This record gives sequence, structure tokens and C-alpha cells, in this order.
Amino acid sequence: MDYLIRHALPQDLEAAGRITVDAFVGDGFTSPTSGYVDLLRDAGRRSREAELLVAVDAADERVLGCVTFAVGGTEWADIATPREGEIRMLATAALARGRGVGEALVRASLTRSRELGLAGMAFSTRPEMTTAHRVYERVGFRRTPERDWAPYPGMDLMVYTMTF
Repeated sequence: MDYLIRHALPQDLEAAGRITVDAFVGDGFTSPTSGYVDLLRDAGRRSREAELLVAVDAADERVLGCVTFAVGGTEWADIATPREGEIRMLATAALARGRGVGEALVRASLTRSRELGLAGMAFSTRPEMTTAHRVYERVGFRRTPERDWAPYPGMDLMVYTMTF
């Protein structure tokens, strides 16, 4: 399966939202009754207020995955400083898993950080998202436990960082 990474287009938004919800809820990381599901589904908002990158099938432009990229200090950045980029809501469609789509989206986010002249990247992940952790570590991110945090009690998040 050949795919390309680009900024989301209007026709990508519904699929990007669906894929994000499917990944987070379907994989058991988010409760289907959580208010967070609305945020996951709203790819249009993410595209307007941050940058939404998508992986699309090269043949038919079907959305295979997406990631929200934000600069630290903006509304969509939870943990990054103003000199860092941050990824949020990385999701890959079930049919595209194991084909490098997630890694390509992470690498595209790194490229975007460098294009903006940022000094690195930082982002949060849940401890149980072990498949994603392997991708992050393969790309060169390192665990930064001193930056771990919890947005609310019981939601412990791990931080990964990379300095350029």
C-alpha cells in the first residue's frame, strides 16, 4: 500500500475524525461516553486551530491515518514549550496498521517542527499505548519522566521528547 502524507483537505475531515475515534475508543484507550470523544471526532476544529496531517492512500486518497500537530504554547499543545512542536491524537485506521503509516505521520510532524525552526518536540502518551511507544522510540524520541503529568486524577500521562 502506497500512501502520502499531506495537510488534511475538507474531504478528509470526516474520515480523519472517524479513524481517531475508532483508534482511541476501539482500542480501549477512551471510554465511548467520555467528552473527549467529541474532541477526537472534530477533525475540522483540529484542522482549523492546529495542523491536521493525514496519510492517504496514493491510489484512491482514502484516509489511512492522521495526527494533530501544534506548536507549544498554543491551545492544542498540552506539554510542549513555545520552542517545541507537539503531536496529539495520532491514529491509524485498522486496515493500515503495521504498514508504517503511524511512523510516517510522526516523521512528518518532526519535519514540520524543523520547518518552523523549533528546537524539538514533546508530547504525552498513555502508559498502555505500547505500540505507539515503540514507534516513538524507533524514530528517536526518548522518555522524559520528569515531565510526566496528569490532566486529572487517574489519567497519568508519560512524556516523550526530542531535541534537534
